[in-house]
Amino acid sequence: MARHYEEVEGLCENIDKETQSYVFNQTMLRIKDPKISLDFYTRIIGMKLYRKIDFPDMQFTLYFLAMPGDVDDIDAPEDSTRRTTWTFSQKAMLELTHNWGTENDENFKHHNGNSEPQGFGHIGFSVPDVYEASKRFEKLGVKFIKKPDDGKMKGLAFIEDPDGYWIEILQANMIEKTS
Repeated sequence: MARHYEEVEGLCENIDKETQSYVFNQTMLRIKDPKISLDFYTRIIGMKLYRKIDFPDMQFTLYFLAMPGDVDDIDAPEDSTRRTTWTFSQKAMLELTHNWGTENDENFKHHNGNSEPQGFGHIGFSVPDVYEASKRFEKLGVKFIKKPDDGKMKGLAFIEDPDGYWIEILQANMIEKTS
């Protein structure tokens, strides 16, 4: 039996036993202002902050967020030191990195990866109904890159976070209908 579900050039078919206990833990985005970004990700998207770690000597802070259903937060320790270990053992965390002082520089801006030169593209969230989610985002004043019925790819949206990063909003069964 093949290891992968698709056949594509470059795939490794050998299973290295050492990698089978690895966990995809996080994606990191740099943010300008934690007050604005944390409000967006917790109020607009619905994520929960699980751990904040300050690095005063290097003048930056890390914020680890996740969707409550995506992590095993029933077992999240109250003790911050133990919760650090717990955080780094979870799946699908979003790490927001704030370098101190950027929030005070009105000209400061992170590259979002979608303007030239292109690189990083987006993060994505699956929702039960992309049209209802889009109505809610619109009511909340969220900036859209693409609404669900814009362009050739129907049934998915792209919104922008406060730092200009793109967020794909998709409905899983809607994607199946178009592929």
